[in-house]
Amino acid sequence: MNSPIKKQWIIDSSSKHIPTQVQDELIEYPLLLRQLLFNRGITTAEDARTYLFAKGSLHDPFQLLNMDKAVERILRAVDAQETMIVYGDYDVDGVTATALLVESLKAIGGDVRAYIPNRFDEGYGLNQDALKTLWEEGARLVITVDCGVRSPKEVAYANELGMDMIISDHHEPGGTRPEAFAVINPKQTGDAYPYRDLAGVGVAFKIAEALFTKRQPVNLRLEDLLDLVAVGTVADIVPLTRENRSLVKAGLEILAMGKRPGLWSLAQVAGVNIERISAEQIGFLLGPRLNAAGRLDTAKLAYELLVSRDILEAGRLAQQLDDKNKERQEITRLIQETAEERAKADGNDFLIFAADENFNEGVVGLAASRLAETYFRPAIVAHKGDEETRASCRSIPVFHITRALDHCADLLVRHGGHSMAAGFTVRNQNLEELVARLRNIAADQLSGQVLQPELHADMELPLQNPKEIFEAMEKIEPTGEKNPGVRFVSRGLWVKRFSAVGKDKTHLKLQISDGRTVFDAIAFRMGHWAENMPSRLDLLYSYDINTFNGRTTVQLMVRDIQPFEPDPFA
Repeated sequence: MNSPIKKQWIIDSSSKHIPTQVQDELIEYPLLLRQLLFNRGITTAEDARTYLFAKGSLHDPFQLLNMDKAVERILRAVDAQETMIVYGDYDVDGVTATALLVESLKAIGGDVRAYIPNRFDEGYGLNQDALKTLWEEGARLVITVDCGVRSPKEVAYANELGMDMIISDHHEPGGTRPEAFAVINPKQTGDAYPYRDLAGVGVAFKIAEALFTKRQPVNLRLEDLLDLVAVGTVADIVPLTRENRSLVKAGLEILAMGKRPGLWSLAQVAGVNIERISAEQIGFLLGPRLNAAGRLDTAKLAYELLVSRDILEAGRLAQQLDDKNKERQEITRLIQETAEERAKADGNDFLIFAADENFNEGVVGLAASRLAETYFRPAIVAHKGDEETRASCRSIPVFHITRALDHCADLLVRHGGHSMAAGFTVRNQNLEELVARLRNIAADQLSGQVLQPELHADMELPLQNPKEIFEAMEKIEPTGEKNPGVRFVSRGLWVKRFSAVGKDKTHLKLQISDGRTVFDAIAFRMGHWAENMPSRLDLLYSYDINTFNGRTTVQLMVRDIQPFEPDPFA
C-alpha cells in the first residue's frame, strides 16, 4: 500500500465561468453569491429560490410508492389498538428515525414501542429471533426504519407468523424484493418520488407527514420533528441537496430553539452553542456522541436521550454519551493503527483489508473511513468472530462498494449499504475467497485510473476581510455531502508561527500572512507538518468564527496544505 495520497485541488471558478444566460437568471444576487451558486449546479432563478429560501418538506409524501397502502394499514392498527413496533437501526439515522416515528404514532393514539437491535448480538437489520419474540409479545404490525429492504427471508418469516411488515428504508434494494405488506423506499423500482436521496429519517418523516394529513396529532406539530430529521440526515452523510437540504435547514431552526431536552443537553456537553448550530457541528460533534452508544454497547441510551422530556434525565444521559464517545475515540485509534500496519504489510494496490478477532465491530467502520480517506482506496475493516466475520466497508467515488458485494452475494450471509459505505457478514470459511474476489473486482475497475482524491475550492483569492464572504457563506449553509462548504485557495502565504497541538499533537495551529493581512489558522489531523514546516505555503481553507474565553475572532479552517512553489516565469 502506498503512502498517504496527495490531494488534487480543483478550483471551480477557473473552469466554471458563468455563462451569460445563467448570469441573467441569477442577476438579482451579488456576484460572489452567483459564482457560489453556479459552482453548486444552480443555474436558474427557480432553482436559486428553492436553494436559498426553501425550508421543510418539498414534495407530497403520497408520491412515494405504497405510501397510501402503508398509511391505511397504520391507521387501521391505531383504531384497533394493535401493538405496533418501530424496528430501527443503531446508527444516528436509525435512532432518530425510530424516535421520530414512535413519537408520531403515539401522537395519533397508536399503541407503539421501539425496537433497536443490538449490534453485537443481532447485527444490522431484521432478524428472525427478534421477530419471533415481538410476535410472542403481541406485536401484529412491524414498521422498519432505515432497514429491511434487503431482508426478504426475514419478511417471509414474519408473514409465516401472521405479522404484517411495512418496510421503510433508503438503502439500495437488493435483487429480491421483500414481500412485505408495503415497501416505502424512494430508490425502489417504479417509484416516481421526485427525490431519491432521503435519509432513513427522511423517509420516516414522510410517513409521519402522510399520517398527519389523515389524522390530527395531539400535542405534536409536524415541524417539531425536523430537529430529528436534521440530525439523522447530516449524520448519515447522504447528499445535502434539494429536499434533504430544505429539511435540514428547517430542522436547524427547530434545533436552535432548544425544545428537545436531549439534543439541548448533548449540545452542552459537546461545547456547541445550540442557538447557532450548524450542519458541520452535527456531523462532527453531535453525531459521533449519539453513535457512540450503539458502537460500544446498545443504542438504547441514544434513543432514550432523544425522547426524554426531563431536563435532568437528559443531562445525565448526555454526559454518559460523552463519556462513551471518549472511550470510542481511544478504541478507534488503536484499531486504526493496527489496521494500517496490517494493510501496509499486505501491500495490495487497490483494496485495503484488515480483520482481527480483537477489533471492536462497533468502530471498525470508523477505522475503514480513515483508511479510505488517507489512502484513497476502498477499505474494509472487520471483526473476526469464532464462526463469522462482520465487516464495515468505506469506498471512494469511482468504486461502488455495495455493487461489488452484490457480485459476491453467494459467499455472504448478509450485506447492504450505499455506493460509498456498506457492511457485510461472512462465514469464516468463505472469508479468504471473498477478499480475493473483491480484490479482483477492485483491480478490474481501478487499474489504469489515476486514484487521487479531489478537493474543490470555489475560487483562488488573496487573504481579505471576509465580511462579504460571510454574508454569502450564510446563504450557502447548510452544507455537506454533494453541497460543499465555501472554500478558497490562497498561495504563497508566509508562516509566522506554528505548533502541533492536541492530545497527541495531531493537529496544527498556524499564524499566516500574505504580507498585509494576518490570520490564525487551525488544521485538524495535520500536526505532522510541524516536523518540517516550509516558510511559505499554499492553503485550501474556509473562513470560520472562533470564540474562546469570550473573545470572537476570524480564523482560517485549513482543509489542505501544499508547499508553495513559485512560478519561475512570474
